[in-house]
Amino acid sequence: MTEEEKRLEEDRDRQAYWRRWGPYLSERQWGTVREDYSPDGAAWQYFPHDHARSRAYRWGEDGIAGISDNHQRLCFAIALWNGEDPILKERIFGLTGKEGNHGEDVKEYYFYLDNTPTHSYMKCLYKYPHQAFPYSQLVEENKCRGYQDREFELLDTGVFAENRYFDIFVEYAKADSEDILILISVVNRGKEAKSLYLLPSLWFRNTWSWNQADEKPRIKKLKSNQGLTIVEASEATLGDRWLYSEGEPELLFTENDTNKERLFGVNNSSPYVKDGINNYIVEGKKNAVNHNQIGTKVAANYLLNLGAGETKVVKLRLSDRANLAAPFDTQFENIFQTRKREADEFYQRVASSCSLTEDGRNVQRQAFAGMLWNKQFYYYVVEEWLKGDPAELPPPEPRQGIRNHDWIHFFSDDIISMPDKWEYPWFAIWDLAFHVIPLAIIDPDFAKRQLQRLTREWYMHPNGQLPAYEWDFSDGNPPVHAWAALRVYNIEKKIYGRADKKFLERVFQKLLLNFTWWVNRKDIEGKNVFQGGFLGMDNIGVFDRNMELPTGGHLSQSDGTSWMGMYCLNMLAIALELAIENPSYEDIASKFFEHFLYIADAMNQMGKGEESLWDETDGFYYDMLHCPNGSYIPLKVRSMVGLIPLWAVEIIEEETLKQLPGFRQRMEWFIRNRPNLKKNVACMETPGVGARRLLAIAYSDKLRRILEKLLDEKEFFSDYGIRSVSKFHAENPYIFNVNGDSYCVNYEPAESSSGLFGGNSNWRGPIWFPINYLLIEALQKFHHYLGDDFKIECPTGSGQMMNLWEIATELSQRMIQIFLKNESGQRPVYGDLEIFQTDPHWRDLILFHEYFHGDNGAGLGASHQTGWTGVVAKLIQQCGEK
Repeated sequence: MTEEEKRLEEDRDRQAYWRRWGPYLSERQWGTVREDYSPDGAAWQYFPHDHARSRAYRWGEDGIAGISDNHQRLCFAIALWNGEDPILKERIFGLTGKEGNHGEDVKEYYFYLDNTPTHSYMKCLYKYPHQAFPYSQLVEENKCRGYQDREFELLDTGVFAENRYFDIFVEYAKADSEDILILISVVNRGKEAKSLYLLPSLWFRNTWSWNQADEKPRIKKLKSNQGLTIVEASEATLGDRWLYSEGEPELLFTENDTNKERLFGVNNSSPYVKDGINNYIVEGKKNAVNHNQIGTKVAANYLLNLGAGETKVVKLRLSDRANLAAPFDTQFENIFQTRKREADEFYQRVASSCSLTEDGRNVQRQAFAGMLWNKQFYYYVVEEWLKGDPAELPPPEPRQGIRNHDWIHFFSDDIISMPDKWEYPWFAIWDLAFHVIPLAIIDPDFAKRQLQRLTREWYMHPNGQLPAYEWDFSDGNPPVHAWAALRVYNIEKKIYGRADKKFLERVFQKLLLNFTWWVNRKDIEGKNVFQGGFLGMDNIGVFDRNMELPTGGHLSQSDGTSWMGMYCLNMLAIALELAIENPSYEDIASKFFEHFLYIADAMNQMGKGEESLWDETDGFYYDMLHCPNGSYIPLKVRSMVGLIPLWAVEIIEEETLKQLPGFRQRMEWFIRNRPNLKKNVACMETPGVGARRLLAIAYSDKLRRILEKLLDEKEFFSDYGIRSVSKFHAENPYIFNVNGDSYCVNYEPAESSSGLFGGNSNWRGPIWFPINYLLIEALQKFHHYLGDDFKIECPTGSGQMMNLWEIATELSQRMIQIFLKNESGQRPVYGDLEIFQTDPHWRDLILFHEYFHGDNGAGLGASHQTGWTGVVAKLIQQCGEK
């Protein structure tokens, strides 16, 4: 075992709480639902960026390159001032949903470079311009741009020209679980000498303003001499901590309380407020900080004068150890070097079975780092949020019915994997299912806890629904929790040799409730054909599928029905795994086997023609519009909606059937006595390679016909993965006319051309990693049954025949190459961004975007959504193994 694995074991056995401290600060707390107490639910407008420096947060904290304890009582992060900005740089800036021409959008450059599962070593980089940060220019220029225009980015302002910026590297190394060493390296990349105010900051999350009974914590100065400065932070539940700062920086104390005078024009109860340090540094207000050197927020003020190309280093230490005489002696450097070496050893162990290039290792390492940096403390108690706090004015009455009012049981006080801690600083249920795949490779315990937590009674609704995301917990996301649980279970078993059936059983029992909710709520006609709304794929449909249809009636969704077919098979597979030790699960497995056959039959029924989701002429699945007059209209858009039936596939090994004679007997009885249900699905009676059995919605001729389009480079098959909408629609847009209005779906390979779903993501042509990842798994399963003899032309029309495993590998490699240097030394992810392609201080820094251009692979959408795009680490792993 590596040292990092030993620490994970100590944490698992509760010998040491190595995960207590981690990168749990959000990149953005302002503009979130939790901080919104408006009457209309306009979260971005109620708490804008301009308020963030002055208004205390209620539910969490944000900061640059920061850390906190697991309940976010005490926080540490850096603040900066270049002498030009109108405000301190304390948090990452971006545009709100209404300000960006493609929705909300972060407008800064920061990179997660390294991290380990216990956060024993962490490193990130923030790039800070010498010139005044162009806040207004970014807002005004994007305001002038429309949906057809590119976004105006920070690089476009010219503030990084001639390398006029600082690179600020922040590193953490744990001496033990409660003793954290901090190293901040500032590099002047410019050609001229420049000064920088570096303000490492320590503060308590405000818990006292909302409930007058809460005891207020404190931070106070202990001493400053002989090149060492110490402050003491005390809080009732956390205990005492000490921040040691190298040298004798000026200590600036204030309170983490709202500046009501600035924001609301009323008197403050104390002259010391949240933006006091900002006002002292930037505005020169000497009385804005507490010269008695006590408060709930403190910053150590380092004025660094850096020559051209010069690097300066500041050392700090946040510890539970009092009276450290020499916190920055040679041991400080030794610990850092040891933790770096241990991180290298851990990731070498992770990739020990792989053959990877140096560039491939770099991409995978940063993907894992992004997954770990995107952990966040998520605190949200819906009942308290709706009622308001005793010490504050009650929330406006209209707010009670805007969102989440039927989730009053919801209580989260956890560390959760976020999609992107700036763009999406709140969990999303189907995103998280993909997060846990790469996390399971490096930290299966954390991955399992993520899945278990969201099925607990303080998350799951009493009716069985899982919360979607904080903007609307009641929204419908694809039911992939069972798939994720099974994958995590199998990954841990393969890599670590642990088959955690208790975890699998706990999740399965809760998902029985969730499955019942789906069946009862999303099958309008009770015919095993499902709806579900947008199902996480925003604007992929002709209409907003979450809203009332302009025609009236309802949609039978190909994707909704297929997701339910996949859900059935995932639950079947889990039940079979559990039944090997507990035969009672054979009955439940039989139930899901039967339910799947009904769903597959409903998807493929041919006898009723106009009702079928399968179009025999086109060889594709489509959504079906049910009109109020009883007629049916297929919505013939070639999109992911028609590919998702491929995901509903499962293999049952002959050995499993031998071990479970009860299930086998019931399965064979059902096949004999319900012959009508097996005519349009893969037949369980036909053994495949190794006497395996197959269950699938799309099989035989249907599989071939779908794959012909899937692998056609003029349709779905891009050089960088599978497009979400076929390129066929570039010249053949789908148009639907109703009530004098036209609804159109074009092929749009980049950003969205409309404001549907906020305009911040687009499913009408780009490449999305989660969907591609499921497709790769489906192809591998089909190959497992069909073997090497089943081949298909890839790409379509090329004359090159491949089996399905080879196609899955080809697709994986196309996706991986988005991030790798090509023969010209360029990374497709960065498109025409010259500085990222050629500059030595940028070109090996990787951003894992939300989605990617359907034709050239350039990164789009949220720039730090390592969450589900992080599955590239798993693809790199399995391609390296093969």
